[in-house]
Amino acid sequence: MAGRPVFTNVDPVTAADALRKGSDPHKLDQSTELMLTYTYQLLPDFPVYDGRRLPDAIAVSDRVDRISRLPRALLANIVARLPVKDAARTTVLSSRWRTIWVSTPLVLIDMHLLPKGQGWPPTRASSPAITAAVSRILEAHPGPFRCVHLVCSHMDKYRAQLARWLRHLAAKGVQDLVLVNRPWPRDVPLPATLFTINTLTRLYIGLWKLPGTAVLRGASFPHLRELGLCCVEMEHGDVDSLVARSPVLEILNIMGCLKGLRLRLVSQSLRCVQICMSIMDNIAVVKAPRLERLILYGTCNTATGHGLCTRVRIGNAPKLQAFGYLEPVHVLEIRDTIIMAGIKPSTSTMVTSVRILSMRVSFEVRDDVKMVPTFLRCFPNVERLHILVFATNSCLAYICVDFLACCCW
Repeated sequence: MAGRPVFTNVDPVTAADALRKGSDPHKLDQSTELMLTYTYQLLPDFPVYDGRRLPDAIAVSDRVDRISRLPRALLANIVARLPVKDAARTTVLSSRWRTIWVSTPLVLIDMHLLPKGQGWPPTRASSPAITAAVSRILEAHPGPFRCVHLVCSHMDKYRAQLARWLRHLAAKGVQDLVLVNRPWPRDVPLPATLFTINTLTRLYIGLWKLPGTAVLRGASFPHLRELGLCCVEMEHGDVDSLVARSPVLEILNIMGCLKGLRLRLVSQSLRCVQICMSIMDNIAVVKAPRLERLILYGTCNTATGHGLCTRVRIGNAPKLQAFGYLEPVHVLEIRDTIIMAGIKPSTSTMVTSVRILSMRVSFEVRDDVKMVPTFLRCFPNVERLHILVFATNSCLAYICVDFLACCCW
């Protein structure tokens, strides 16, 4: 393999194991990078200035320092929006700036710490420098931590540092945390400290292994409003446990679950649930009185290898307005009735709140076609219908029907 590029993600042990099994570790490395790309697309944006220059019409060239004359609160707001390196450098500007950074809630995005000349994606060789820089910053800044995104390190070699990071984040009140491990291995366990950070309002974790049930039962997220689980190894019931311990949770995102996911949603606060690119067995919306959107896309079933999940059950969800992608291969259950082709509509088999319905249909399969009108009768108040038409595993067309527009016309 002389002349081949170095591995970005795969460690030497995994590469050697792949070779013994007759696989190309470079292809494994590339597929891992693709998986990480999907993960990063799901992650929330960070509140940092993107570096664009001001228009010439706005820029002033008289060399008068007007910024330093601004009120301290505005200076802190400016520093909070700078990449962490630039924010720390403001301490040398003048005596007035010296204490601004340490008194401003920290925004730390570790991709801004990549070595000079190092492009994206980060390699294993860059992990020591990034990890050391993150450690110094978390120790030096007194907090609080407004937003921390740590996505560049291969954490399997830095588990002690990870534990210290989480202790700092817990002690200094982090609010928005994104924590992604660059594999391999993919089953690095998350320290229990993470699940005791009760100041979190948003949490996204990627490519980790959730700890045991006992740790999750002790989790406490009283202020958490958004939770994202990306390519996380977990057991049945883990997500249910986290949702139950997040009393104000509004958004739940799950991507890349490779073990048959089973969800039983009971929440007084959830408004949006999105599950994509996952292997899923079933989802039951048992009691979710505020749920408005249920988005299930690009997932498959462990038994059949296709379709979204074995069973989708909609129980108590009186505010559900957007639902999909529904497929004819699914077993749809509304309240206690399993929906089958030709079933007569009744109040117990209808979800009247849904206004937007999305379906994935293969018109080559006769049984699929039969289920389309049956599903439509279950959602009698749909105003907009989205249909992805598939044939032989390829998307042939996308159809959007606006029933309100049709009625007006």
